[in-house]
Amino acid sequence: MELKELYSSYEKYDGKEITIIARVRSHRQGKAVNFLVLNDGTTINDIQVVYKSEIEKYEEVSSARVSSIVEVSGKVVLTPGKPQPFEISASKIELLDQAIENYPLQKKEHSPEFLREIAHLRARTKTFQSIFRIRSAAAFAIHEFFNQNNFIYVHTPILTENDAEGAGETFVVTTRTDANYEEDFFGKKAALTVSGQLNAESFAQAFKKVYTFGPTFRAENSYTSRHAAEFWMIEPEVAFADLKDNIELIEKMVKHIVNYLFKNNMDELNFCAQNLEEGLIEKLKTIIENDFAITPYEEAIEILKKAVADGVDFEEKNIEFGLDLGTEHERYLCEVVNKKPTFVTNYPKEIKAFYMKQNEDGKTVAAVDLLVPGIGELVGGSQREDDYEKLITRCKEMNIDPEELWWYNDLRQYGYYKSAGFGLGFERLIMYVTGAANIRDVLPFPRTPKNLLF
Repeated sequence: MELKELYSSYEKYDGKEITIIARVRSHRQGKAVNFLVLNDGTTINDIQVVYKSEIEKYEEVSSARVSSIVEVSGKVVLTPGKPQPFEISASKIELLDQAIENYPLQKKEHSPEFLREIAHLRARTKTFQSIFRIRSAAAFAIHEFFNQNNFIYVHTPILTENDAEGAGETFVVTTRTDANYEEDFFGKKAALTVSGQLNAESFAQAFKKVYTFGPTFRAENSYTSRHAAEFWMIEPEVAFADLKDNIELIEKMVKHIVNYLFKNNMDELNFCAQNLEEGLIEKLKTIIENDFAITPYEEAIEILKKAVADGVDFEEKNIEFGLDLGTEHERYLCEVVNKKPTFVTNYPKEIKAFYMKQNEDGKTVAAVDLLVPGIGELVGGSQREDDYEKLITRCKEMNIDPEELWWYNDLRQYGYYKSAGFGLGFERLIMYVTGAANIRDVLPFPRTPKNLLF
């Protein structure tokens, strides 16, 4: 039997004999009674096993160390007056595998930094079991949302010839020891993808509503708590949609994910609230109980200017049109001004990507970022430029060779009436819903500068 099944209906097993295989979390010997605390990985909740010296193979069982594997048979006993709702009174225990004595995860506090050094083991802790169970559930909720809304799931290439963002932060993929790409496997320079968006746009013109959900890579030499070299992105694209449609889709999707977690993962969320972020549950409730605010970029600049005049101590105090908002500005807007998730729209075109639709004012683009308390930017998206000539001009302005993106640009000549989409960094979402402070703690095996462990 699995612990998850037992926890879901333990009252009906009262007094009944069951058998489980699980890992030892802790082991305490008493004068007359001994206690094993076990977990089999199917739930964050542990089970206490009580056994006495009369049990068969007592000497062997009593030597079981932390992380050893045991098979336990015994009766389920309800314990309403104790911290746990039930326990097992063991009639038989088999030590299946004994862990070594210096197993590194003993019953004590371990720092996040230490646990990152043993990422192959840290998922056995309650903290990381909570985080990665929530990560799994959130991924399912994303697929569920798009499936329910008639989106097609597209697997876009991981090996690519283009840098969708134009930032030059790509990992080059080669079979050679020199840079002679003409003699390389593909006959040209190849890289790991930074985004599936451009490919998704082409499929949106065929299916109307598509999304990608896969790994992306940025060779960005950043050591911050919010950046990783390998991470996952959710990128929907909808044909015939504008910025307003995009904003509505973002809000619906984020609310769906949080609602799903509330329905299915309250044990893990409560653990995270107790151990990672005080007030986490209340913060998440603001997502599903409120309409998100919408603040145009120019209005945001005026709000931030006034904040500086009123004495708010931003690190970047030179607030002018054209500023690429920093995390401190983003958090001020959604945490102090609006006190809820906030869309900022219509950014200056100079600080946004080449593919974003230029507004009639000639200086802004139909872009949107979703800012959330505690994180800052969670989602970035836009309506796409549908004018072929404007797109070509914008490529040249940003030193992007239009010939390298001929297929993408050509979409505009084959019937292209609007398109809009966004990118959601999955790890930032998981940081937000768990309260984890570092992106390295929401990735199973994080890839960051100078770090390629495991």
